[in-house]
Amino acid sequence: MMALLQFWLIAFTSIFVLVDPIAAVPTFLAMTGGSDRAGRRHMAIRAACTCFFVLFTFSIAGTYIFKLFGITLAAFKIAGGLILGLIGLDMLQAKRSPTKETPGETEEGAEKEDVGIIPLGIPMLAGPGAISSVMVLINQNADWQHVILVGSAIAVVSALSFLILAAADWVSSHLHETGIRIMSRMMGLLLTAIAVQFVLNGLRDAGVVK
Repeated sequence: MMALLQFWLIAFTSIFVLVDPIAAVPTFLAMTGGSDRAGRRHMAIRAACTCFFVLFTFSIAGTYIFKLFGITLAAFKIAGGLILGLIGLDMLQAKRSPTKETPGETEEGAEKEDVGIIPLGIPMLAGPGAISSVMVLINQNADWQHVILVGSAIAVVSALSFLILAAADWVSSHLHETGIRIMSRMMGLLLTAIAVQFVLNGLRDAGVVK
């Protein structure tokens, strides 16, 4: 039971840090500047649902994707660790990683009436880092218990993403830009450590290190 709880905490932490809905608040407010509170809430729901659907789909399909392309889990752990490391380094500098959000996507989103699915749901919330993480988590423990644990972690993160985005005005007014940057740096440090562990696990599985 303790091992399963530890796995769930690791899954939840890594997914939440990678989805990072708090850092998405300023962009969300910029994109939805012309919408009322109900409109923002509607887009927050669509973004959270998109995030859940994309991450859960890739977590289930990960095994088949690996088999289709002949990719070993060790190789994907190393590749995923490198992606997470790049995102973590950007977060340590309080920057949004280009893998999650580009200036062009932000400008395009500000011109759209509904940004809930694209670009907010994907790739800003469910980006390459989060997708890589859930695929690795599922494939290193592919039994039904771990599938349920990862699925529940994705569901909790998606629900928290909705709550944070729906209350974006409140979050922004209380945390301010400085508070959001501080939290981004703290989560970036944690994400960098997770990335290093992914790489070490991949090297160990490949027999490079013991």
